[in-house]
Amino acid sequence: MISLRKITLENRRELFKLKVADYQSRFVATNLSSIASCYILDSNGGCPLPFAIYANEEMVGFVMIVYGITGYEVPNIANNNYCILRFMISEQYQKQGYGKKAMRKILEHLRTFPAGHAQYCWIPYVDENIVAKKLYESFGFCDTGEVINDNEHVTVLKL
Repeated sequence: MISLRKITLENRRELFKLKVADYQSRFVATNLSSIASCYILDSNGGCPLPFAIYANEEMVGFVMIVYGITGYEVPNIANNNYCILRFMISEQYQKQGYGKKAMRKILEHLRTFPAGHAQYCWIPYVDENIVAKKLYESFGFCDTGEVINDNEHVTVLKL
């Protein structure tokens, strides 16, 4: 069973050890960098929602959800909506269905509107990240045609 759990003093080191495959590292920031971004966002009026992704009692990944501002160039749809800014399944747990199960759990959580009401969830992704694109499309995310941060496509789902 997949669950989303808060980052704590007890599990943070385990989270920082999770890594994607070397060839995927250009698609997603490290978890340490993401947690630092959460602190900066929170300190500047943003609303980051970071979670460790667990399969039963095993930490398998990380997701960083943001409500409203992201601290980066944002598409028009960003205001008062959710963004899955970072999402990763650690290399040793990939190709086992955890990505799909985690995305299902993430969207279920977002539909409870934990930081405020929203109509949409959006995800930026690098064009070469075909696996991510297919995953997002399988959940109904649609590419808007908008490109931000020079090379990230924006995909959107109505909540």
